[in-house]
Amino acid sequence: MSELTAKTIAELRDGFRSGAFSAREIAEAYNAAVSAARTLNAFTVETPDDALAAAEAADQRRGNGELPSLVGIPLGIKDLFATKNVDTTAGSNILKGFRPPYDSHVTANLRKAGAGMLGKLNMDEFAMGSSNETSAYGPVISPWRRKGSNVGLTPGGSSGGSAAAVSAGIAPGATGTDTGGSIRQPAAFAGICGIKPTYGRCSRWGIVAFASSLDQAGPMARTVRDCAILLEAMAGFDPRDSTSLDLPVPRWEANLSSDLSGKRVGIPREYRIDGVPAEIGALWDQGIEWLKDAGATPVEISLPHTKYALPTYYIIAPAEASSNLARYDGVRYGLRVEGVKTLDDMYSATREAGFGAEVKRRIMIGTYVLSAGFYDAYFNKAQKVRALIKEDFRKAFEQCDVILTPTAPSAAFGLGEKMSDPLAMYLNDVFAVPASLAGLPAMSVPGGLDAQGLPLGLHLIGNELDEQIVLNAGLAIEERAGFTARPEKWW
Repeated sequence: MSELTAKTIAELRDGFRSGAFSAREIAEAYNAAVSAARTLNAFTVETPDDALAAAEAADQRRGNGELPSLVGIPLGIKDLFATKNVDTTAGSNILKGFRPPYDSHVTANLRKAGAGMLGKLNMDEFAMGSSNETSAYGPVISPWRRKGSNVGLTPGGSSGGSAAAVSAGIAPGATGTDTGGSIRQPAAFAGICGIKPTYGRCSRWGIVAFASSLDQAGPMARTVRDCAILLEAMAGFDPRDSTSLDLPVPRWEANLSSDLSGKRVGIPREYRIDGVPAEIGALWDQGIEWLKDAGATPVEISLPHTKYALPTYYIIAPAEASSNLARYDGVRYGLRVEGVKTLDDMYSATREAGFGAEVKRRIMIGTYVLSAGFYDAYFNKAQKVRALIKEDFRKAFEQCDVILTPTAPSAAFGLGEKMSDPLAMYLNDVFAVPASLAGLPAMSVPGGLDAQGLPLGLHLIGNELDEQIVLNAGLAIEERAGFTARPEKWW
């Protein structure tokens, strides 16, 4: 690993501004790292020229006064974000070759902040998956290995390419999206940080839709500070997104503080789930002690509808997906299967060839729960339970300022180990889904390694619009955990 690729975003920013190294040196180091790590299959498209062009512009701007926050920093962009004239396929065959003539709002914000792009990052198809095994480009392979084993592991999903790239040191930071845990779970599996902000903080315009009432963009990086830097650049009001929050972007980095004096940390009793490895429970207890050491007071809270969160999510998300994915029909853009007799045949053949098994499964579930006779029994009831889950959190935050849980019920598992059992795969999001249903900010921070040498994450949930307490509590854990482990290079 190059000396430059070992640095955090904050270190790269400060070193570039001080003149310790040029933006071109940063871009060249990361371009070389991306090229040397193709075994991981983290990128679907590499854009070294983009990174170099942004670096040249950054070097010219240095010394010309105030610089935007990400000048000189190249990033990885998840393949769900529209990138002008660069393939944007959502990890699906049905969109292969699609090059939008525009940038997503988040991508445009990062460019305004001066960032370059190293390439597009691999992901589960249409963000539907927890292991990055549903991608049309094949699975991303985690840079981590179990002790004494060469078995390929999942980096988590759907933002698996983002997690693997940051963890392997081939991108200093990356964008992710989180519908039911797709930033936080892969961050935990890969030993990095990832935050999902309050729903509406980052515009969804130009992000390929999965479930519109849940999808939210967020950053993935090695440290809490780096996540704060990236989130400030990504967030902001966008009139093109009807759910975008018309609020000023807080100065999250400037207000970072690991002093939690006077803060209360909620420990939900319902998250003590049978079958979760003892190591994860032990890390959770250790996390409580770390936050106590930072000045916080732990309080037991109840989130009584937690047990209904996963089935609620797997009704609402597929229902919205079945509606959103109806636009992929072979007529306007993307794949079209030719040589069929009727329009209906073309629709059917295109979707059969273009969608993978998991996407088809969720479309079928979603169409079923929205159909006449089942809408009230399933979708309408799920929306009511969602409201109860949100109310649980509202009451909980009357007793506490931030909530601490594990991020995932296990460390990273082997590729192929759970693909034959969708229910076992869906359980990966059991701790992450409730915050998504409630639209709350939530973050995963690495806390330690399990007995097999794999990362485990701690999960922080904040009240609506209070990303600052999530970041501050994350910083407190980061400082006390002292997590510096990195995967040994084998690729």
